[in-house]
Amino acid sequence: MNTKQKILDAALTLFSQKGYSNVYVAQIAEAVGIKAPSLYKHFKSKQDLFQAILAEMKNRYDHQAHSLNMNGNDASIDAQTLAVVSEDGLVQMGTGLFQHFLHDDYAQRFRKMLTIEQFRDPELARLFSCQYADDPLMYQSAMFAMLSAGGVLKDQNPNVMALQFYAPIYLLLTLCDREPPREEELTALLESHIRQFSRMYQREDKR
Repeated sequence: MNTKQKILDAALTLFSQKGYSNVYVAQIAEAVGIKAPSLYKHFKSKQDLFQAILAEMKNRYDHQAHSLNMNGNDASIDAQTLAVVSEDGLVQMGTGLFQHFLHDDYAQRFRKMLTIEQFRDPELARLFSCQYADDPLMYQSAMFAMLSAGGVLKDQNPNVMALQFYAPIYLLLTLCDREPPREEELTALLESHIRQFSRMYQREDKR
């Protein structure tokens, strides 16, 4: 791990423990074992460091999505994939992404930081909503709309479909955050949820 990566790792750890607003650049530098001026050689500011963490999280998510044969960023591409995937394949995709968000070190610590900051920093509260509610719902709504238009899924309100699909997944994720020993139980429930959702909305002639 090079110095730049060590800085990112130390910063995210401190953010997840104390909250973004309560961490100073000097503390991050101290955690890495360097002086603050040395840190500024890699990042112009704490905000610049924060943006680098976001970029690293996206890189990790993209890698995981691609490993599951998903695009992860283009709803039209993923709708084409889901149009032909089996129920078992859908479960593999869903549980694979769930495991990523649950166990990826960056995603886990970042979610913890936003949970702390949502009550005292309006900007980070908006980011929390965007990252874990608005963006996923918008993305899945677009996919479900395309799948309905293509005759793969029943013609229902895609916004409601997205809410019905995603809300239980996020609930299970937060339960695992709070109670790690329940992961096996909750992952089994996740699989049942995905299968039931698929059977509820898939058109009869596509089964």
